[in-house]
Amino acid sequence: MNEQDYIVKLEAMNKQLLDQVTTLTFELREMKRLLFGRKSERFVPQQDTGQLDLALIMQEAAAPVAVQEKVVVIKTKQSSHQPAGRQPLPSNLERKHIVLEPETDTAGMKKIGEEITEQLDYKPGKLFVLHYIRPKYAKTAADGTSTSVVIAALPSFVIEKGIAAPGLLAQIIVDKHADHLPIYRQIKRYQRDGVKLSAGTISGWLDATADLLGLLGNELKKTVLSSDYLQADETPMPVLNGETKGAAHRGYLWAYHSPPHQLIYYDYQTGRGKEGPIALLKAYSGYLQTDGYGVYEHDEIGGRAGITLLHCMAHARRYFEKSLDNDKERSEHFLREVQKLYAVERRCREEELSVQQITTLRQQEAVPVLTALKQWLRNNYEQVLPKSPIGKAIAYALPRWERLSIYTHDGKLQIDNNWVENAMRPVALGRKNYMFAGSNEGGRRLALFYSLLESCRKQNINPWEYLTNILQRMPSTKTSQLRNLLPDKWKPTECN
Repeated sequence: MNEQDYIVKLEAMNKQLLDQVTTLTFELREMKRLLFGRKSERFVPQQDTGQLDLALIMQEAAAPVAVQEKVVVIKTKQSSHQPAGRQPLPSNLERKHIVLEPETDTAGMKKIGEEITEQLDYKPGKLFVLHYIRPKYAKTAADGTSTSVVIAALPSFVIEKGIAAPGLLAQIIVDKHADHLPIYRQIKRYQRDGVKLSAGTISGWLDATADLLGLLGNELKKTVLSSDYLQADETPMPVLNGETKGAAHRGYLWAYHSPPHQLIYYDYQTGRGKEGPIALLKAYSGYLQTDGYGVYEHDEIGGRAGITLLHCMAHARRYFEKSLDNDKERSEHFLREVQKLYAVERRCREEELSVQQITTLRQQEAVPVLTALKQWLRNNYEQVLPKSPIGKAIAYALPRWERLSIYTHDGKLQIDNNWVENAMRPVALGRKNYMFAGSNEGGRRLALFYSLLESCRKQNINPWEYLTNILQRMPSTKTSQLRNLLPDKWKPTECN
């Protein structure tokens, strides 16, 4: 090997080792941040706070300078935040009035006013029994013999011949899926009230409830897919495989959020492949907003005629936020420009602009920023190491830039996928508590309950009140009336 070849080989080896060190350093930093660091992705540019730099002072002290008196004025930023103080207690809460009269005899005195002091108290929820009493009456003939017996019919129950009433079933569902309380913890709580329930019994109740609400789940899916704008995301859900004790496979909950309806539908699938979204979206037509996962770009999903695929700016921003320690200058430039885009969105919300006004404002203020950023990405792509964090950030954003910019064409579209990503948080919290679904059927049951509860959250509806009400109404509701039971149309009614 001649000297030139040896130098080329050393340079290639040096580049390879540099790439490896950069990758390992980034992975170590990310691991430390996951364990000890902040989780927020909010970018706050460094600004001059007027504080003195200790290192700079020591350097200046070490250098010979002429003695000169100087007054240093350090300006501190006054916080504009004012303490909100104690907020008044909600007026809809029941008040238990307690009148405290003075110990002094007030006979003959004139009342000139009163002082009100309120405390917020709590009484734990109590189990109670619905005790149905049905008097029986006998019709008698003229000769005194009984001809027939008359008795009132029982109302329709959620579970035929079951002891669980709608309020209890709703509480069990809300406790597990909204408040992330596993069944075994709920069982211990009921035991404190003297009621012993087994996990098998409660599981049977949930199965029966899911069967009753299955038609409502189908109506929810139909309504969500009737929208012309969907946001989609997916998250893993460990599921016991039923073959080896304790062994689980990775199922997935696919979330489809309809911003126009503010409803969300979860679809359980046994994997993360293209089969699930292809089957669900086969008749869908409209905008589909996702992260950069390649499955959504399949010819039968995002590549199909009738579907316009757009991407999420928050995902692109996330890569640059993670590359701050690798290439601060480039990362901060990108993040500062993206802040300008979000400032436009904030203005749209604060000024409550119409869809057409939002489109116009984005065209005027966001499009120039996006155009300049695209050129900046192109210019810097060849100047960074491909496997470095900043290289991966640019490589992620640049080929997706057109789809990241589509939101500017229609004011009803969002700049990012955060609405559907936020809907994944309850699933993640539940996963940490109850750990897994017991079977694929259990995964589909989870998807149904999450669909209804998350839709309630988006509509600011009390989930217990909603479930209690619809569980009473479902047995007598016609299929044509199911649309009125979805959270965006639901109105509470009196039920027996």
